[in-house]
Formats: sequence, structure tokens, C-alpha cells
Amino acid sequence: MRIGELSRRTGVNAHQLRYYEAQGLLEADRSANGYREYGEAAVLRVKQIRHLLGAGLSSEDIAYLLPCAVGEAPELAGCPELLAAMRSRLRRLDEQMDRLARSRAALVDYIDVAERVGGERYPPFDGSGREPVPA
Repeated sequence: MRIGELSRRTGVNAHQLRYYEAQGLLEADRSANGYREYGEAAVLRVKQIRHLLGAGLSSEDIAYLLPCAVGEAPELAGCPELLAAMRSRLRRLDEQMDRLARSRAALVDYIDVAERVGGERYPPFDGSGREPVPA
């Protein structure tokens, strides 16, 4: 099937499919006229890629994981290299979450101090993320 058909069947635009190919995530043969030709397995592969991207994995992580992927969801075989890669990604996410939590706590502290100093002019911070409107 050509790229337009793969795009239609997977809901992924052709530009993204070409990107997946450039990243080594998707393979295409070339016809005599230079058009990309994908096998039926490409539909499943694109769905796997989309699920793994949805889990926050990078294209580099996905390239490493795809040989262990089975099914659309996909299920991943628990080989040691695969588990190490996923644990590494989880550690990075945990570190990012910790940094964000510390940043949030510091901002809340700054807001509390600012409200005490100028509280008569501004309503208290409600945690909504919206800027307070002067009273």
C-alpha cells in the first residue's frame, strides 16, 4: 500500500509516517517510480508506535523497544535490555515530576508571601493557575 492508504488506515498523516521512517521506526520499500510501498504489517507497526509515543517514550526509545512489541497495545517481552530502557525512562519522568513539584512549592511560597505583603490589593491565590484580578 502507498503512504496515502497507510495514512487513511491509521489516522496518522503522511508527514508523520515519513518521520517514523526517517527515525528507523517504519520501513518502506520503493517501487520503480520511487513511491513508498508498505506491507500490511505497517498498519500494526504504526499503531504500536502511536501507543508508545502516547506513553511518553522518545522515538529513540521506541526504536529500541519495537523488536519486542507484540500486538497493537503493544505488549512488550520482558527482556533485560527492554526493562532497563523502560526503567530508565520512568526514572527520568520521576525526576521531572520531582523538579516540577519543587518548582510548584516554591511558587506557592512566593505567592503566599506576596499576598501577605500586598494582600489588601489582590485576592488570595486559588490554585487555579489563573492570574488574580486586582480588587
